[in-house]
Amino acid sequence: MNFMAALRTAWQRHDSLVCVGLDPEPSRLPAPLRERPDAIFEFCRTIVDATADLVCAYKPQIAHFAAQRAESALERLIAHIHAAHPHLPVILDAKRGDIGSTARHYASEAFDRYGADAVTLNPYLGRDSLQGFLDRADKGVIVLCRTSNPGGGDFQALDCGGAPLYLRVAETVAREWNAHGNCALVVGATWPNELAQVRARVGDMPLLVPGVGAQGGDVAAVVANGCSADGTGLMVSSSRAILYAGDGADFAQAARAATLALRQAINRHRR
Repeated sequence: MNFMAALRTAWQRHDSLVCVGLDPEPSRLPAPLRERPDAIFEFCRTIVDATADLVCAYKPQIAHFAAQRAESALERLIAHIHAAHPHLPVILDAKRGDIGSTARHYASEAFDRYGADAVTLNPYLGRDSLQGFLDRADKGVIVLCRTSNPGGGDFQALDCGGAPLYLRVAETVAREWNAHGNCALVVGATWPNELAQVRARVGDMPLLVPGVGAQGGDVAAVVANGCSADGTGLMVSSSRAILYAGDGADFAQAARAATLALRQAINRHRR
């Protein structure tokens, strides 16, 4: 099953637009795990198994693993998700973007080494920097558009022929880069008006929306401005608010409760 088909299936099967970001911080791991030799893998696997029936996707952040020399844990984690929860897609949050052979190696890293179903990408170097990803029709290509961080507007909001650059990115991806129907965009929950503008230009294209939870994005505004015509179209990503909902032996139950609460909040506004 390709990325888009898996995502649509998960939206319907789990009645959920929640994407759990897997961003392990060693200093914040639950006390019972901190001294264990494979703590990062055990923590993330336990979170996944506790929440798998409540989400539409998982999004491991590569730097959180690489900084701890835990790339093997990331490989095993994605393999575990595919084996134990094969209907759920995995997005590698890597924000790659380069040209030529380097871009091809980045594509191989994400899809062949780690086995991700989709990857986040930076479009700043233009189409040729993403072509090796776009050509993988079964994989998701999730392009940064209007990011959730405060400094995102330094460039993304600049006038580009009568429209801000982020809208030019959205239009270009939707009209020119999406020949295989495998593209999506990143638009932060912290910018609901911009989210509405992007949705108006890209139709039913999926949007990955970080910024709820710890970053303060408003769930009601995200749903009102970002859902597609059929009430789906979003991957609403939350990381810290779910991962670190508890820090004791019951951390998995706490993460499940936080995930369920987010799903319920989203669905109240979808209805």
